[in-house]
Amino acid sequence: MRLHLIDGTYELFRAHYSKRPGHRAPGGWDAKATVGVVASLLALLHHVDEEVTHLAVAFDNPIRSFRNDLFAGYKSDEGMDPELRRQFDPVEEAVRALGIVVWSMDAFEADDALATAAARFRGAVEQVRILSPDKDFGQCLAGDRVVQVDRRKEKVIDEAAMRAARGVAPESIPDFLALTGDDADGIPGLAGIGERTAAALLGAYGHLEQIPDDPAAWSVAVRGADRIAHALVEQREDALLYRTLATLRTDVPLEEGLDDLRFRGVPRDRFAAWCDAIDVRTLKARPTRWAP
Repeated sequence: MRLHLIDGTYELFRAHYSKRPGHRAPGGWDAKATVGVVASLLALLHHVDEEVTHLAVAFDNPIRSFRNDLFAGYKSDEGMDPELRRQFDPVEEAVRALGIVVWSMDAFEADDALATAAARFRGAVEQVRILSPDKDFGQCLAGDRVVQVDRRKEKVIDEAAMRAARGVAPESIPDFLALTGDDADGIPGLAGIGERTAAALLGAYGHLEQIPDDPAAWSVAVRGADRIAHALVEQREDALLYRTLATLRTDVPLEEGLDDLRFRGVPRDRFAAWCDAIDVRTLKARPTRWAP
């Protein structure tokens, strides 16, 4: 039994900026991204290799969380395409019409909901599959019990693959992002510290606090060690803040138990009504797993 945890915000953005044909709903609003998410989820539900039995989709609605109160530069929906922003509520309604549990996040982020579910349920299922390419999910990986799936690249990343790519353990990913930055989330990182340097230091010491202030005490050779050590000391508070921003929360108050996430099939009448309301007749007959 697998648990599929889907980053709905990523799916919405991916559909909006894809080359798929546009779609105007009755009323004239742009529904391209919403229809694209539904089509993508139907493809997942019917994918022979995915064996979808339990799943949930998390959305940021709005793109704002407690992290914005900690750091002004953190990601938000400011400047977002209004046509995309308009679909935040409709896409949640559409996913519910498929019979799938939706987690709509405001104080927390969608990533926090998925991280919470992965931590809560990983001991109860054969595998948790987090469907998102976002690198911050590296901190959630555990052997092949919790893995990350990049659907666009058709790539599965387990803990061993992440360690090989990043050079650090899952628990060091927030420290790694604090040093190198994460443009997608508005985390600037520390200037002059790249991925290779961060991996060397965190591979040896694990966390920011454990890196000696004196580079002469470092057990790994790093180019520009004096400059980097100075930056780590002078910008320690910044780095610790960035690590807090990059650390996914695992205490989101999700109401559902594992059985609530069981996919019991698409509710025929509700889905048909959604298709009619959005005027997408081509999707009406696509489901093959109908709710009893």
